Amino acid sequence: MRLRRCGTDAVLVEVGSPGEVEAVRAAVAAAELPDVVELVPAARTVLVVTRPGGLRAVRDVLAAADPAHAAPAEGTEVVIPVRYDGPDLDLVAETAGLTAAEVVELHAGARYRVAFCGFAPGFAYLTGLPEPLRQPRLDSPRTRVPAGSVGVAGEYTAAYPRATPGGWRLIGRTDAPLFDPRRAAPALLTPGDRVRFEAVR
Repeated sequence: MRLRRCGTDAVLVEVGSPGEVEAVRAAVAAAELPDVVELVPAARTVLVVTRPGGLRAVRDVLAAADPAHAAPAEGTEVVIPVRYDGPDLDLVAETAGLTAAEVVELHAGARYRVAFCGFAPGFAYLTGLPEPLRQPRLDSPRTRVPAGSVGVAGEYTAAYPRATPGGWRLIGRTDAPLFDPRRAAPALLTPGDRVRFEAVR
């Protein structure tokens, strides 16, 4: 774990894996430090922003944490229904050496965790993707990916909350309300949440 000071009231915690990111995020969140005003996980970092004078308590929490061996926090479980009829389903199957049905079984049978959010409001990067489904992005990104599309790219899977350009391999689609600015909590998925995909017709 490496700490980098960011201005006077923030620290960037650098770690080596998504699991360590979740462990750091969970440790700081569980401490319920009154001066922490923002906690932002990313692929290999966690940004912790505090009120003036709050960094010492954060450093104490981090000094006691062991991200490499910490068990992840439980988090809220969210079930997302998916129709597995995406335009790249056959490509993902061929690349993995599987049938389309086996891809669906693998993807829907895995258990995921929200590692971090970014790219677009409500876009959550989920870890836990089975190894055969860890595939590169498309050689040529699409100029428009429909809202609700479920895709895979590298070690992550995700669902697009709104129509945007994108290069992920699309294997399905969902009608789940992934982002609604009128809700008290606009994003359906937040870091630390556990996620299951449920195959529907």
